[in-house]
Amino acid sequence: MANVEVLVATAEREVYRGVADFLVAPGAAGELGIMPNHTPLLSALTAGELRIHRGEEVDEVFISGGFLEVQPDMITVLADTAERASDVDEASAAEAERKAQEAVDEHKGDVDYARAAAELSIAAARLAFLRKRKRK
Repeated sequence: MANVEVLVATAEREVYRGVADFLVAPGAAGELGIMPNHTPLLSALTAGELRIHRGEEVDEVFISGGFLEVQPDMITVLADTAERASDVDEASAAEAERKAQEAVDEHKGDVDYARAAAELSIAAARLAFLRKRKRK
């Protein structure tokens, strides 16, 4: 089966580099499924789960948003933040969601409300990602 090279990176570091036979990304308009030799594509990404399939194995990476660039032999994900599933701690994710909810409640009607709501959305997506993995 054909493979495609995958790079997931943030401004600070490279999070994942490898090959895949299929990748699923949380696109701004819905989930995107990318296979080798896909037509070139550029898409905004939302907070969610990036699934990198290699045969029967699946690597999972949580991203908080960013951009996806697809070339026939290379998929590049430039994420705002990214962490491998094995590096995410549920207790810290739950605490981050609680703090984000407090910030939203505190800033209702305030200029910072949109920023607080965005942080809450990311924290909730991160926690949902962890809970989904826990059920597997």
